[in-house]
Amino acid sequence: FQWSSPPEAIERFKSQEIWFPPPQFYEFCRLCNFSSLGELHKFSSARSLEGCERWMPVMLNAADGFIQLLPGDELYPEDPDYTGEKKIIMSTDKKVEDLMKEGGIFHRIVIKNINNLAIYVNIQAKYKHINPLMINCDNSDYNSRL
Repeated sequence: FQWSSPPEAIERFKSQEIWFPPPQFYEFCRLCNFSSLGELHKFSSARSLEGCERWMPVMLNAADGFIQLLPGDELYPEDPDYTGEKKIIMSTDKKVEDLMKEGGIFHRIVIKNINNLAIYVNIQAKYKHINPLMINCDNSDYNSRL
Protein backbone atom coordinates (compact mmCIF):
# COMPACT_ATOMS: atom_id res chain seq x y z
CA PHE A 1 0.00 0.00 0.00
CA GLN A 2 1.12 3.52 -0.72
CA TRP A 3 -0.70 6.76 -0.06
CA SER A 4 -0.64 9.05 -3.08
CA SER A 5 -2.43 12.21 -4.00
CA PRO A 6 -4.54 11.90 -7.16
CA PRO A 7 -1.94 13.69 -9.34
CA GLU A 8 0.81 11.47 -7.91
CA ALA A 9 -1.24 8.35 -8.64
CA ILE A 10 -1.84 9.56 -12.21
CA GLU A 11 1.87 10.23 -12.71
CA ARG A 12 2.70 6.74 -11.39
CA PHE A 13 0.10 5.32 -13.77
CA LYS A 14 1.58 7.26 -16.70
CA SER A 15 5.08 6.00 -15.86
CA GLN A 16 3.65 2.45 -15.66
CA GLU A 17 4.62 1.99 -12.00
CA ILE A 18 1.01 1.15 -11.20
CA TRP A 19 -2.13 0.39 -13.16
CA PHE A 20 -5.77 1.06 -12.51
CA PRO A 21 -8.78 0.58 -14.80
CA PRO A 22 -10.41 3.43 -16.74
CA PRO A 23 -13.21 4.12 -14.21
CA GLN A 24 -10.64 4.69 -11.47
CA PHE A 25 -8.54 6.85 -13.82
CA TYR A 26 -11.68 8.93 -14.43
CA GLU A 27 -12.26 9.33 -10.69
CA PHE A 28 -8.62 10.26 -10.00
CA CYS A 29 -8.99 12.95 -12.68
CA ARG A 30 -12.14 14.14 -10.96
CA LEU A 31 -10.37 14.24 -7.58
CA CYS A 32 -7.68 16.50 -9.09
CA ASN A 33 -10.22 19.33 -8.83
CA PHE A 34 -9.78 19.43 -5.05
CA SER A 35 -6.78 20.82 -3.20
CA SER A 36 -7.46 19.02 0.08
CA LEU A 37 -9.58 16.31 1.68
CA GLY A 38 -11.44 19.08 3.50
CA GLU A 39 -12.37 20.71 0.21
CA LEU A 40 -13.52 17.34 -1.15
CA HIS A 41 -15.59 16.70 1.99
CA LYS A 42 -17.20 20.13 1.75
CA PHE A 43 -18.09 19.53 -1.92
CA SER A 44 -19.44 16.02 -1.33
CA SER A 45 -21.54 17.10 1.66
CA ALA A 46 -23.08 19.98 -0.29
CA ARG A 47 -23.73 17.82 -3.36
CA SER A 48 -24.95 14.67 -1.60
CA LEU A 49 -28.65 15.50 -1.67
CA GLU A 50 -28.68 16.33 -5.39
CA GLY A 51 -29.03 12.76 -6.61
CA CYS A 52 -27.00 10.51 -8.85
CA GLU A 53 -27.09 8.94 -12.26
CA ARG A 54 -26.61 5.30 -13.27
CA TRP A 55 -23.67 4.97 -15.59
CA MET A 56 -22.69 2.17 -17.88
CA PRO A 57 -19.71 2.81 -20.12
CA VAL A 58 -20.27 1.62 -23.66
CA MET A 59 -17.18 0.44 -25.51
CA LEU A 60 -16.63 1.61 -29.06
CA ASN A 61 -13.93 -0.37 -30.90
CA ALA A 62 -12.02 1.87 -33.31
CA ALA A 63 -9.33 0.96 -35.84
CA ASP A 64 -6.48 1.94 -33.52
CA GLY A 65 -7.95 1.91 -30.02
CA PHE A 66 -11.10 2.03 -27.95
CA ILE A 67 -13.40 4.70 -26.64
CA GLN A 68 -15.47 4.23 -23.52
CA LEU A 69 -18.55 6.33 -24.14
CA LEU A 70 -20.30 7.77 -21.10
CA PRO A 71 -23.78 9.30 -20.67
CA GLY A 72 -24.10 12.62 -22.46
CA ASP A 73 -21.58 11.80 -25.20
CA GLU A 74 -23.01 12.25 -28.69
CA LEU A 75 -22.20 8.63 -29.56
CA TYR A 76 -23.66 7.16 -26.36
CA PRO A 77 -26.64 4.92 -27.23
CA GLU A 78 -30.13 5.94 -26.13
CA ASP A 79 -30.73 2.48 -24.66
CA PRO A 80 -27.42 1.10 -23.35
CA ASP A 81 -27.10 -2.60 -22.57
CA TYR A 82 -26.89 -2.39 -18.76
CA THR A 83 -26.91 -6.17 -18.27
CA GLY A 84 -24.77 -7.42 -21.16
CA GLU A 85 -27.59 -9.67 -22.33
CA LYS A 86 -27.92 -8.00 -25.73
CA LYS A 87 -24.23 -8.52 -26.57
CA ILE A 88 -24.13 -5.24 -28.51
CA ILE A 89 -20.72 -4.50 -30.02
CA MET A 90 -20.10 -1.00 -31.31
CA SER A 91 -17.24 -0.76 -33.77
CA THR A 92 -15.92 1.41 -36.58
CA ASP A 93 -13.12 1.33 -39.13
CA LYS A 94 -12.30 4.94 -38.27
CA LYS A 95 -9.28 5.88 -36.18
CA VAL A 96 -9.72 7.42 -32.74
CA GLU A 97 -8.23 10.71 -33.96
CA ASP A 98 -10.81 10.93 -36.76
CA LEU A 99 -13.67 10.22 -34.35
CA MET A 100 -12.38 12.99 -32.09
CA LYS A 101 -12.09 15.47 -34.97
CA GLU A 102 -15.60 14.67 -36.21
CA GLY A 103 -17.21 14.88 -32.79
CA GLY A 104 -18.40 17.82 -30.79
CA ILE A 105 -20.11 16.63 -27.60
CA PHE A 106 -17.73 14.52 -25.53
CA HIS A 107 -17.95 12.46 -22.36
CA ARG A 108 -15.49 9.70 -23.05
CA ILE A 109 -12.33 7.88 -22.12
CA VAL A 110 -10.03 7.19 -25.06
CA ILE A 111 -7.96 4.04 -24.62
CA LYS A 112 -4.98 3.59 -26.93
CA ASN A 113 -3.39 0.91 -24.78
CA ILE A 114 -3.47 -0.29 -21.17
CA ASN A 115 -1.40 2.69 -19.91
CA ASN A 116 -2.44 5.32 -22.43
CA LEU A 117 -5.79 6.82 -21.49
CA ALA A 118 -7.26 10.25 -22.12
CA ILE A 119 -10.41 11.85 -20.73
CA TYR A 120 -12.48 14.21 -22.85
CA VAL A 121 -15.48 15.96 -21.30
CA ASN A 122 -17.23 19.06 -22.55
CA ILE A 123 -20.71 18.45 -21.17
CA GLN A 124 -22.26 19.90 -18.03
CA ALA A 125 -22.18 17.36 -15.21
CA LYS A 126 -25.59 16.44 -13.82
CA TYR A 127 -26.69 16.80 -10.20
CA LYS A 128 -24.15 19.53 -9.44
CA HIS A 129 -21.33 17.04 -9.86
CA ILE A 130 -17.90 18.05 -11.06
CA ASN A 131 -16.25 16.95 -14.28
CA PRO A 132 -12.82 15.37 -14.25
CA LEU A 133 -9.82 17.31 -15.42
CA MET A 134 -9.10 16.30 -18.98
CA ILE A 135 -5.85 14.40 -18.70
CA ASN A 136 -4.04 12.70 -21.53
CA CYS A 137 -1.38 10.14 -20.62
CA ASP A 138 0.64 11.17 -23.68
CA ASN A 139 1.03 14.64 -22.25
CA SER A 140 1.70 15.58 -18.65
CA ASP A 141 0.60 19.17 -19.26
CA TYR A 142 -2.56 19.29 -17.18
CA ASN A 143 -3.80 21.68 -14.60
CA SER A 144 -4.00 19.86 -11.28
CA ARG A 145 -4.41 21.73 -8.03
CA LEU A 146 -3.38 18.91 -5.65
